[in-house]
Amino acid sequence: MTARLDPTALRPHYSAFLDRPAGAPRRLLLTGHSHQAWPDVAREGLLEAFAVAAEHVDDKWSAVFAAQDELRAHIAKRIGGAPGELAFAPNTHELVVRFLSALPLGKRPHVVTTTGEFHAAFRQLRRLAEEGVDVTFVPAEPAHTLAERLAGAVTERTSAVVVSTVLFGTSTAVPGLLELVERASGAGAHVLLDAYHAFDVVPFTVPERAFLVAGGYKYAQWGEGVCFLRVPSGCDLRPVYTGWFAGYAELADRRTDGAISYAADGATRFAGSTFDPASTFRARAVARFFEKHAMTVDALRATSLAQTSRILALAHDLPGITIATPLPDADRGGFVALRTPRAQELSTQLREDGVFTDARGDILRLGPAPYVTDDEIDEAVRLLRARVA
Repeated sequence: MTARLDPTALRPHYSAFLDRPAGAPRRLLLTGHSHQAWPDVAREGLLEAFAVAAEHVDDKWSAVFAAQDELRAHIAKRIGGAPGELAFAPNTHELVVRFLSALPLGKRPHVVTTTGEFHAAFRQLRRLAEEGVDVTFVPAEPAHTLAERLAGAVTERTSAVVVSTVLFGTSTAVPGLLELVERASGAGAHVLLDAYHAFDVVPFTVPERAFLVAGGYKYAQWGEGVCFLRVPSGCDLRPVYTGWFAGYAELADRRTDGAISYAADGATRFAGSTFDPASTFRARAVARFFEKHAMTVDALRATSLAQTSRILALAHDLPGITIATPLPDADRGGFVALRTPRAQELSTQLREDGVFTDARGDILRLGPAPYVTDDEIDEAVRLLRARVA
């Protein structure tokens, strides 16, 4: 089994986030499922972005695209697939909408999804349903039958299935997705997997026929602004929501009245438009840091499982609270979800104690990270116990 990372060895590299001024209250960061601390090298990435712009002005884009290519190689190594299958955008919502705009909804006006999707997809699909798109919302629980129930909802009218690999509410890893992709694809439907709560914390290999969306805001520690869509090789979809980067190679050509053309490779078809490249340089600096310090997906997973197991063991008898996250390691994502009608209240009270958590509805979420020590986990749960009592 892969050894877990040593948080005490990593902590000096996160001084900007973790070091507190003299006399300042201690801060325990258990929002690793939402916004992890950035290693100090992230600052160097931001400064590099400024230096490149200052030196090259509008010619900086070749350096930006080179940084993106390095990120593509880093991502591909961690999820499978090929670097050339990845398109970037500042957020996953842009990529989800671009995917939806490419679907043949006129001929196949049906989309299948779950009640457990994050707001980026759930809100957008609810809004499309208001405009007449036929959207089936399959109940997310029980998760062990979710993939089978999604596959059963696919018909000859279905253009796509949208489902998370790890549910953002309960940290439940959804099994059977490979079979779902094969069944839905065989019926002519595309499948979009939301892997944001799996990327860099739960090992996986992207199915050959699946679209996959994720980003670096959470477990990858990249910060905002760098998300990606994996596009299956050979994809010939033509997004209606299309940016001029999708026709970048033709920028200097004379315009015609012909149909909008797209690049031959599928990923470029889903490219957007001008973005702030500072986030790209920051993300690359952090990705290099991960490589240097052997922060592989397997090592991050071993660390996460040890930490979430510790939280589960300490929290199992909290009065008035039930554990919503699966106990078996194989079924659990990177955080622990505790169900209580006081979730919002407790999150606010814990912040007063210096413990950073968050709440979604009646779920209190505790997310560790590689730089969080066992002593910090113990103290955080102790403070939670005191607030519950």
